[in-house]
Amino acid sequence: MNEVLKSLLERRSCRKYRPDPVPKELLDQVLEAGTYAATGMGKQSPIMIAVTDRETRDRLSRMNAAVMGSDQDPFYGAPAVIVVLADRNIPTYLYDGSLVMGNLLNAAHALGLGSCWIHRAKEEFDSEEGKALLRSLGIHGDWEGIGHCILGYADGPCRPAAERKANYICRV
Repeated sequence: MNEVLKSLLERRSCRKYRPDPVPKELLDQVLEAGTYAATGMGKQSPIMIAVTDRETRDRLSRMNAAVMGSDQDPFYGAPAVIVVLADRNIPTYLYDGSLVMGNLLNAAHALGLGSCWIHRAKEEFDSEEGKALLRSLGIHGDWEGIGHCILGYADGPCRPAAERKANYICRV
């Protein structure tokens, strides 16, 4: 089987991570893959914030957990987080950001990293705290949080693939 297709079929969400940092070289490759996601009319509406600083990572975790009304780490201990935001002024921003997330997840797997898409970025970055965080990073504009791609080395095997539903494909 083709290596790319094999990787796409084998990728799983990881929900338990070792504390080891993600090497910069691997993080850079994952981020570069994100920049090559298809975007509507090539507008490249998304941006990515690569977070490896423990304090910022933990702040994001607390903000995300608060949206759920929880005090648990929604990032499952992952040492790195890539936040994907997209410019609301571009009509295809939500789709563009989602494709970036897909590229990040698939690139991480291809490089031997565990990853998972964590939601609630919209609520985080629509909050005053989220907007203040963006301003502190020099990010201005009308950004919507699309998701968090958490990254790290899996601490154990990931769950096996769920059975594919029978009516997933309709052929005409």
